[in-house]
Amino acid sequence: MKSSATTVVLLKPILVFSVTIGIAIFLVAQSSQPNPYLTKSGPMARSFILWLHGLGDSGPANEPIKTLFTSPEFKTTLWSFPSAPSNPVTCNYGSVMPSWFDIHEIPVTADSPKEESGVLKAVQGVHAMIDKEIAAGTNPNNVFVCGFSQGGALTLASVLLYPRTLGGGAVFSGWVPLNSSIIEQIKPPAKRTPILWSHGMSDGTVLFEAGQAGPPFLEKAGVSCEFKAYPDLGHSISSDELHYLESWIKTRLQGSS
Repeated sequence: MKSSATTVVLLKPILVFSVTIGIAIFLVAQSSQPNPYLTKSGPMARSFILWLHGLGDSGPANEPIKTLFTSPEFKTTLWSFPSAPSNPVTCNYGSVMPSWFDIHEIPVTADSPKEESGVLKAVQGVHAMIDKEIAAGTNPNNVFVCGFSQGGALTLASVLLYPRTLGGGAVFSGWVPLNSSIIEQIKPPAKRTPILWSHGMSDGTVLFEAGQAGPPFLEKAGVSCEFKAYPDLGHSISSDELHYLESWIKTRLQGSS
């Protein structure tokens, strides 16, 4: 196999206020395995990682993320990178672009208005994708939903409102897109789904304060959350965040029975 290389993927903004993602992905050489589908605990079960992109972005543009996950545990992982439908976005003066739901203002703060009806509609679409994968035989405990920015906000809403316990939800530079009244609708199984929340402290698009509002909201809902702050990181995803996500998911994967 070729030696390690460095690939930088930069996604161009749609408009001046479009929330975009800059991903630095370091390809790591994978050590040889006698049988990559076996671990010390036995054969690996299929897992599913659903990645939700940010405003103005697309699913295929984010597919290089999966190249970072080189551990043998991810040999049986199915990745999905759906694209949001095109919708008018208020913060971009009504311009039509890929968007999961409407955003009223940029930067997003802890007190920004919430487009809850649009979020709930988008959640239905995410739930349909999860349902399809579970119906295909994937253990819900091996289903992980991850997202950046607007996709991170949708990730949070989708995991909290799913009626079953999932492997986990990972929010990158996201925010809480729901009002506190939604907590009453969170079912007990969903409260057992762990959340990983990562946010850059120099984020000028989704302010760090918006990210910091996440853990108290989740604590009130009775949901476990690990919050990681990244100094000097703006509105993008770093290789450190993705490396940590790999290990975070790996420790939660369920083996075949």
